[in-house]
Amino acid sequence: MAIVTLTSDWNKDDFYTAAVKGIILNRCPGTILVDITNQIPSFNIALAAFQLRHSFKHFPDGTVHIMAVNGESNDMQPYVALKSQGHYFIGYDNGIFGLLFDETPQEIVTLKHIDSGSFPELNVFAEAACEIVLKKKLGGLGDPCNELYKKVPMLPTIEESVINGGVIYIDSYKNAITNISRELFDQIGKGRAFDIFVQSNHNRISSLSQRYGESSQGEMLALFNSIGLLEIAINGGNAADLLNLSLNSSIRIKFREAN
Repeated sequence: MAIVTLTSDWNKDDFYTAAVKGIILNRCPGTILVDITNQIPSFNIALAAFQLRHSFKHFPDGTVHIMAVNGESNDMQPYVALKSQGHYFIGYDNGIFGLLFDETPQEIVTLKHIDSGSFPELNVFAEAACEIVLKKKLGGLGDPCNELYKKVPMLPTIEESVINGGVIYIDSYKNAITNISRELFDQIGKGRAFDIFVQSNHNRISSLSQRYGESSQGEMLALFNSIGLLEIAINGGNAADLLNLSLNSSIRIKFREAN
């Protein structure tokens, strides 16, 4: 059973998504096509990488993932296909793969193409996806590539007993997901009491919740979510709107010294 996913910064009303799916179904009938999301804000490769990073591992090995975000091929940003963690990925070498993986891919090729025009996802990416579905390999799609252009994700900074992080994603419930991991929190905190300051010293949280409903209605809370990142929420409310949070908003954790 072949599966191809699509992540793009196209508008939901554009014809691009349907056209790419049509090419794949025409060449590879029976392929299961899954939209990760086609609502990425234009050119936002960091958000696209976040969405795919936390979803692709739940698909079966051999799944092909097309990443159509911030795209226009040139000498500095060629089309590439690669294999990592048992999955195949097709996209632009625009730094997105450095945000998607922690490790180096097993295999990388620069895709062959003659004239991709203004819609390479249709006549380059979709065709490459079909070749991978049919042959289960990258060989023949292009020339081997040894290195990808990398962008570094926004990471927390650490001071003595302080973690300075930021919001990296706001979900549909307006909960704010940060770049502070449970592992880092435990490593720096060492079991100490703490205060979490959300955007300013006025918004303070001094305990962690296990579930959203543990706090009172309308109360601000913090928890580590299913992907192991600190999340700021309001029980029954929209944290991002009510706390004026956006991407890169400051989240600071200060651990108290033991008495």
